[in-house]
Amino acid sequence: MRQMRSHGAGRNEATPKRAPPSGARTPNLRSNCLSYVEVLAQSISVIAPSTVPAAILGLIFATAGSGTWLSFLLGMIGLVLVSFNINQFARRSASPGSLYTYIVRGLGPTAGVLGGWALLFGYTLTGMSTLCGFAIIAGLLLGQIGVHLPVLALFAFGAIGACYIAFRDIQLSAKMMLIFEGAALALILVLGFVIWRFKGFAVDASQLTLKDATPGGVLMGVVLVVFGFSGFEASTSLGEEAKDPLRTIPRSVIQSVVVSGLVFIFMAYVVILGFEGSSASLDKTEAPLAFLADRIGWGWLGALINVGILLSFFSCTLASINSTARIAFSMARHGLFFDALGEAHAINETPYIAVGISALITFAVPAILFLCGVPAFEGQGYFGTLCSFGFLLVYILISIAAPMYLKSIGKLTRSAVLYSGLALGFMMLPFIGTIGLPGSSLFPPMEFPTSLLFGLFAAYMAIGLCWLLMQKSRHPKMIPTMRNAIESVDLQFAAPANASPNISAR
Repeated sequence: MRQMRSHGAGRNEATPKRAPPSGARTPNLRSNCLSYVEVLAQSISVIAPSTVPAAILGLIFATAGSGTWLSFLLGMIGLVLVSFNINQFARRSASPGSLYTYIVRGLGPTAGVLGGWALLFGYTLTGMSTLCGFAIIAGLLLGQIGVHLPVLALFAFGAIGACYIAFRDIQLSAKMMLIFEGAALALILVLGFVIWRFKGFAVDASQLTLKDATPGGVLMGVVLVVFGFSGFEASTSLGEEAKDPLRTIPRSVIQSVVVSGLVFIFMAYVVILGFEGSSASLDKTEAPLAFLADRIGWGWLGALINVGILLSFFSCTLASINSTARIAFSMARHGLFFDALGEAHAINETPYIAVGISALITFAVPAILFLCGVPAFEGQGYFGTLCSFGFLLVYILISIAAPMYLKSIGKLTRSAVLYSGLALGFMMLPFIGTIGLPGSSLFPPMEFPTSLLFGLFAAYMAIGLCWLLMQKSRHPKMIPTMRNAIESVDLQFAAPANASPNISAR
């Protein structure tokens, strides 16, 4: 049970209290309440690293082969470059608006709002995908003990549970995500270590020398790897609630990529090694971790890993709802959505209306598709593909916005331009890999149903642009108000840095 406490309890007195933006209503979100580890848990949970070896490692291996670990390494390096661009903003300002407010500062309101629109799409569809995964694994585990529940009931259980935790307390959310994702990761890593020990801690020369791997296959593997990292920036939506946000959030953005990347590289290495000499093929095995656990005589660990994956799917759904709600909360307070979405609960200090609507949408769309005959497994894949479009657009926009923002405040450096250029160059790989090139065998044009899904995303963005233009026409003061609100947050964080030496700065 969460203990009631005053806003000032446990606050570092040297840290200035952040006032709400001009015109904002009270109550606000609870400030300065999340530790670094709890902030990191938000980003790690959206990535859901324990699900990648279990779900998409085989797909990456099908293209990259023995170079799978290299695809993960290159993907990790590329997204660290994107992180550097995100942190040009995160080191100077923090708010619930996440990358939406950052893009506004760098590229202006129109690009910023479209970035926020895409970010809402990415997080919401991530939640839908992991809710489908939750229902699949829950149904499997319950079936093993003779209990059979309808898929819709499992959807409802996952969505309602995540909604309640997100509504109740952000610290409760963070602690639950930390425990659940931590347990899932621990189980995955234990299995990886046991597999490697079973192989005598062998050094796999075929992987290290990239035997039979091709540059094209490794690059195509990177495309899938990038989508596996999607959501690594989710901690930026906790800007109001994090302790010492100008330090904890930038650290969490980069470290979530590095931690997840190292897990991916290690598990890719040992799983591929584990399949050597077996009668099965990794790219054709639906449950590679369970197969390997049975092969080495640790079948009970495979069952535990399924429980861990279930917890990871739930954590990702919860984290996605938290991020979606906070971005919608921030956009509503800037006049972009109806006012109720910008309300915080008087006691819990959470964006409760935004949380409720986010959870409802996360449940309703998979449920409707299921009733229309789309199984949860197919829905999981469709939603996973769709969410990647939103994140891809946002990562490109933020990499362009960073040097523009630094130039506007007189802080542009050659290294910042280099990071932006390298990140953009890297992001072109998944962009071209997704869209395709006419006549290319390496990056073939999209085929059905991916082309249909991309069309749905394009239509969604077109609706967002029309909606923005309509809002600007109806409310001429909306854009100036948005700018002032975002700039006022920057000024609040800039003030301590310009304070006299005897005042502690962030």
